[in-house]
Amino acid sequence: MDPYEAVEMVDENTICVCAILGSTYNGEFEDVKLLNDLLLKKNKKTGWDTQIHVDAASGGFIAPFLFPELEWDFRLPLVKSINVSGHKYGLVYPGIGWVIWRTKQDLPEELIFHVNYLGADQPTFTLNFSKGASQVIAQYYQLIRLGYEGYKSIMENCQANAKFLTEGIKKTGRFDILSKDIGVPLVAFSLKDRSQHSEYEIADNLRRFGWIVPAYTMAPNAEDVSLLRVVIREDFSRTLADRLVEDIKNVLKYLDARPPHIIEAVTEALVEKDPSLKSPEESKLDVIKAKAASAVSALLEPHSEKSLRAWKSFALPKTNGTC
Repeated sequence: MDPYEAVEMVDENTICVCAILGSTYNGEFEDVKLLNDLLLKKNKKTGWDTQIHVDAASGGFIAPFLFPELEWDFRLPLVKSINVSGHKYGLVYPGIGWVIWRTKQDLPEELIFHVNYLGADQPTFTLNFSKGASQVIAQYYQLIRLGYEGYKSIMENCQANAKFLTEGIKKTGRFDILSKDIGVPLVAFSLKDRSQHSEYEIADNLRRFGWIVPAYTMAPNAEDVSLLRVVIREDFSRTLADRLVEDIKNVLKYLDARPPHIIEAVTEALVEKDPSLKSPEESKLDVIKAKAASAVSALLEPHSEKSLRAWKSFALPKTNGTC
């Protein structure tokens, strides 16, 4: 989010502006301090009272320990509420999240649900009232057991492993790093050259080595950028980082030995057009791929009617899949 553009969109109907501390896409922290300063000026000029909610689902358990000088929380006057997920970097199994308001007055009383059939007044602010308490107990244990120093040590180790993995991926010479130094300890990276293979092919082939590494596109207005993401958690060791880098190298080596995906797509189209070409014989398949490569070369000849006709004859019969 660009804080300048966000504040420009604020009008008299805006309840609050939500800033994200730890983007899903690349782990980046949005600039809450700048957003706060710009909103203070706009509120003073307009007489409005637009406030800030910080979605710190991931970053809430990161920033206090790795970047204590970063102002994103209640040190900023317009930050009225913060949410954080205990089941991410709070180090608890799934099903726990927290929301904290600056003062009791910032949570309207009419939004709180009261019951007294448990023997005393029990206020709650939740959509699922009946729920097990195991995650709450686990979070309580972790906070007491680890304390500030324990969490700080774990997050520093995650950060160090993220840097180690980043350097290993950089050394392949095949990727651009999209994650930031100040942010969630994760590594987001994309191919420098997609003409031969894609991030989706890398993600698919990494599964053969036991890795589930998501490949996806960036947010709207940046959808032309696709990337891979590895989130570094407490149990992601330096040994695992070494192994992942080696497996990425093996996948690249495997993909480099195969024809580029555009040739394979045209090969598939050729076989679909002429079923007689279907044969388990390796030599025959090589002939088909040679034809496909020839068709691709013709396609790439600029302003060539011949290439256009060739492409149409192979591509138009296809009704699904990569073309």
